[in-house]
Amino acid sequence: MDLSYTPAQETLRRELRTWLRRNLPRGDRDGRSVEYGDPARVPAARAWQRKLHEAGYLALQWPREYGGRGADLMTQTVVDDELVRARAPGLIGLLGIEMIGPTLIEWGTAAQKARFLGPMLTADEIWCQGYSEPDAGSDLASLRTRAERRGDTLVVNGQKVWTSYAQIADWMFCLVRTDPDAAKHAGISYLLVDMKSPGITVRPLV
Repeated sequence: MDLSYTPAQETLRRELRTWLRRNLPRGDRDGRSVEYGDPARVPAARAWQRKLHEAGYLALQWPREYGGRGADLMTQTVVDDELVRARAPGLIGLLGIEMIGPTLIEWGTAAQKARFLGPMLTADEIWCQGYSEPDAGSDLASLRTRAERRGDTLVVNGQKVWTSYAQIADWMFCLVRTDPDAAKHAGISYLLVDMKSPGITVRPLV
């Protein structure tokens, strides 16, 4: 396997290194994700992600029609490597860009792609992940949160835990059990949940 970079990738590395010297936020070069417990840092974190996107250095592997470059893994690796090298702030919209975004690109409807992908890149909307539960971590066979159809509405009942970004998130991608009679690893659906929906309570876990 040849892991060497192409001339184009080395050019990208030099360009990004120059761009980072000129644009990296001052006083925030700790290389970590935004401090979740400090709401005062959220606007700056959104602005940093938006700046990366506008410069063309975000979600490079996404197709061009959805805001990426259609790049390969090695090209994305060049960018990730330089961001770490520069100790750039982490992305506040990381879960959207790396998890729900690619899922929608592959499986979402045209309307879902048009509605969600743009705000995901610009950090105008932040996503959290609703998988783990108090008695169901990575073991989806133990998933208890249910969604029941009532007319045109799905009513969700349950609890999620270890939900990073929940206190600042606008949306959650959430796994729920929609067929309680199915086998334990089946009957599970993937929902996009507005965090402003009635009945949602977010509690800190210190």
